[in-house]
Amino acid sequence: MSDQPAPEIELLRAAYAAFNARDIDAALALMTPDVLWPKAFKGGFVRGPEEVRAYWTEQWSEINPHVEPVSFYSEEDGRILVDVHQIVRDLAGVVLADEQVGHRFTLKQGLIQVMEVTLVDWVE
Repeated sequence: MSDQPAPEIELLRAAYAAFNARDIDAALALMTPDVLWPKAFKGGFVRGPEEVRAYWTEQWSEINPHVEPVSFYSEEDGRILVDVHQIVRDLAGVVLADEQVGHRFTLKQGLIQVMEVTLVDWVE
């Protein structure tokens, strides 16, 4: 499953839990001041906590995503790849997507510095 030290895994689990609870402040507290975050539903990236806050606020006004980490994989370069079960609903509750996705995290000094959405060809 993972040979990654527990603090990194717990950090990422806390970030997913905060995201799913829509607790932006708790999630942002787990990120570096220069965090780079993908605009998965719009394309491109946002940088820094306030841009992440604005992006998530906009995203949640249009869709209702729920992301559940399934597995964590330590990569040779120190990044962590997470196999994620993602369910996206519209605001009326209709399922728009139910899929496995990959999230790759770069951590710096115990905080999330970069998150990328990856292809899932590595998922068994």
